[in-house]
Amino acid sequence: MLNFAMPSGWNSFFTEELSKTYLESLSIFIESERASFEIYPPRNETFAAFNATPLHNVKVVIVGQDPYHQPGQAHGLSFSVNNNVALPPSLRNIFTELDSDVNVDRGQHPAKGNLLSWAQQGVLLLNTTCTVRHGEAGSHSGKGWEKFTTAALRVVAETHDHVVFILWGKHAQSLKPHLESNGHNHTFIESPHPSPLSAYRGFFGSKPFSKANTALTSATQDPIDWSA
Repeated sequence: MLNFAMPSGWNSFFTEELSKTYLESLSIFIESERASFEIYPPRNETFAAFNATPLHNVKVVIVGQDPYHQPGQAHGLSFSVNNNVALPPSLRNIFTELDSDVNVDRGQHPAKGNLLSWAQQGVLLLNTTCTVRHGEAGSHSGKGWEKFTTAALRVVAETHDHVVFILWGKHAQSLKPHLESNGHNHTFIESPHPSPLSAYRGFFGSKPFSKANTALTSATQDPIDWSA
């Protein structure tokens, strides 16, 4: 099986999924990939999103697709990069919208690309595929990760009265039917993806950060300090 320390706060979910045959097949695939190729993020950061944001702390979810596939970038949080790594285009666009929306200027400096502080406040930064081969975007899609992460998001939706789901792009938005849980009053914020291909088609000006905080305060939850 996948070699990892079970994230604190997600024990029941991980225990249940580990009993399923698809995860055994996924584990075999990932281990064979790591034996033959450079795989991102590093093994010990595969489940960084879960470690940074325990299930009971989740207030906001930002869904990504798969990790960055160049050296030193991915560290297990969607859209985030390690400290002192040049900002990828999607993250630069996220920061542009952040400044426009809530007047938070993180600039374009490599030292500011790590979004761990958001995760520690309750923003689950989860890619639907948790690993990728160097230089090959999407190379680990369709291998089982999507079942695992969709199940995780479904648990979030079913165990919280209110969560803000920020769904950028069609891939993330396709998850919405799995998250609309009876008896829960979740908020869905949808727009085009922040990538250069689609940011000017409606991502810029969509104000996801202020909308998320408005939804949180309306539900008597603490807002996110996006400047942190």
